[in-house]
Amino acid sequence: MELSKAYDAIVIGASAGGLYVMTRLLQPLPAGFPLPVIVVQHRSKDERSLLEEVLQQKCAVRIKQADEKELIQKGTVYIAPPDYHLLIENDRSFSLSFDAPVNFSRPSIDVLFESAADVYKERLLGIILTGANSDGAGGIKRIAMQGGTTIGQNPETADYPEMPKAAINTGYVKHIMTPDEISRYLLALI
Repeated sequence: MELSKAYDAIVIGASAGGLYVMTRLLQPLPAGFPLPVIVVQHRSKDERSLLEEVLQQKCAVRIKQADEKELIQKGTVYIAPPDYHLLIENDRSFSLSFDAPVNFSRPSIDVLFESAADVYKERLLGIILTGANSDGAGGIKRIAMQGGTTIGQNPETADYPEMPKAAINTGYVKHIMTPDEISRYLLALI
């Protein structure tokens, strides 16, 4: 079986230091990448962020901010908008929420990962990257408990190792990889 047939979606969580690592992961992906990639990158609500534009300039795969009620399509990288939680509904569309921050974050990685795990179950790949808090640890656990596959960035390669360490410490991270190893894993999905 092709590896890409094992998954219906990929979720990625990143915080401090995330732009550099995310660029390394997404830049090699072709325009016709066979899966949707859904990303929470912590960013300030006041920040005039050009995250999507910066990534799009460096990547062939389509990059866009997720919109309310938008149906999730393969071959697209969706980025959570600043100051909104991003959730996945049962019909595989997005929902945005202005609920209270979770783990001091909105958007919260845990909120995305947990809702994605409940929809995609064993057909979800969850990746936790660099960051300075523990957001994503609970979501990684939910993905694993629903039968999905989990990857944590090797903390030794993270600018801010706290977030991948917190996920790894749950005991639910299946693979601990460097950014280059994660990139090769994603390319093997083609």
